Amino acid sequence: MRSLLANVRITVDEKVYLKDPESTTKGQQIIENSILLIDELGLESFTFKKLAEKIGTTEATIYRYFESKHMLLVYLISWYWNWLEYRLVFSTSNIASAEEKLRIAIRLLSGKVENDMDFAHISEVVLQRIVVAESAKAYLTKEVDADNKEGFFFSYKRLCKRISMFIQEINPAYKYPDSLVSTVAESAHYQIFFSKHLPSLTNIDDSKKGQLEDFLTDLVFKAIVK
Repeated sequence: MRSLLANVRITVDEKVYLKDPESTTKGQQIIENSILLIDELGLESFTFKKLAEKIGTTEATIYRYFESKHMLLVYLISWYWNWLEYRLVFSTSNIASAEEKLRIAIRLLSGKVENDMDFAHISEVVLQRIVVAESAKAYLTKEVDADNKEGFFFSYKRLCKRISMFIQEINPAYKYPDSLVSTVAESAHYQIFFSKHLPSLTNIDDSKKGQLEDFLTDLVFKAIVK
């Protein structure tokens, strides 16, 4: 099946960008280097001027693809969630057990990623760091309702809904599957961030492989299986 998916293309809703960055070499260069620069500088210090200098182009060229760095961030976060959903679908395609599918989903949400050579211009390892540190800034804005109506967060919601369906299959009587999934997804980010920067707020040690996965798996299954 991997060979069948080798040429898969991760798509982001066209409302997020002015010109599809995947459609040109320059656009891919913008995506590749924006990930590296946001990771290096943080979103607040990142500017299109700095990105243009890094890749040897003009700010005007970047503005032909994205109207603002907020929209660029939404694009990157959306791409990540779509890629994670692709990995989830691939990893669960031949599995019948909803419980096992849920465990895989939790592993993907909580685990450290490796670079996917099917998308050579994107470092998923670096992009995950941006998701952990910056993703909340994509929707914690005054414009969130308008952005939501435009479908900017559809990829995240679709992934969460897919995982929620596993919970409903395991325990149809459980009342809060959507809330539980979004809590786990956000907790995965926060626990990783806390372990690196505010360790007194967590018992998770980011250097211990599987610890976050164990915590979230314990949390989920104690909630849904009585």
